Amino acid sequence: MSKSTPATIALTKAGVAFDLYTYDYDPGSERVGLQAAEALGEDPRRVLKTLIVMLDGKPACAILPSDQEVSMKKLAAALKGKSAAMAPVPDAERITGYKVGGVSPFGQKKRLPTVLEAAALAEPYVFLNGGQRGLQVKLAPADAVKALGAVTAAIVAE
Repeated sequence: MSKSTPATIALTKAGVAFDLYTYDYDPGSERVGLQAAEALGEDPRRVLKTLIVMLDGKPACAILPSDQEVSMKKLAAALKGKSAAMAPVPDAERITGYKVGGVSPFGQKKRLPTVLEAAALAEPYVFLNGGQRGLQVKLAPADAVKALGAVTAAIVAE
């Protein structure tokens, strides 16, 4: 497995400190983020998933704990939009340059408007996809926000 991906290159260029972790990716897993959390032995609230959504017809990125669901209404409001919906898998892959299961918020083809679940800022560290299936980066949540130019908001469904 290559540990040099567009995501790790982008983090290095941004001067962000991170550690790399690998795990055995299960392509049959229903919930990739939860499978990653279990494989890493981490609390799912620290293993964040990256979702590509369409916000008023344009792509955007949502980052939240792997054991939570996103509220599209809260997400749209956080990014000052009217409505949001999940992007179809082929669109998400084309937009980001990553395969689903390996979508990282870092090093995408084009920087997308991004919102990170505010509760993640309370964690000492978080894991995010490192740009390929089975690769995670561990970093401070504030560093992720800074590197992504992300907004933070409560976007999980109640």
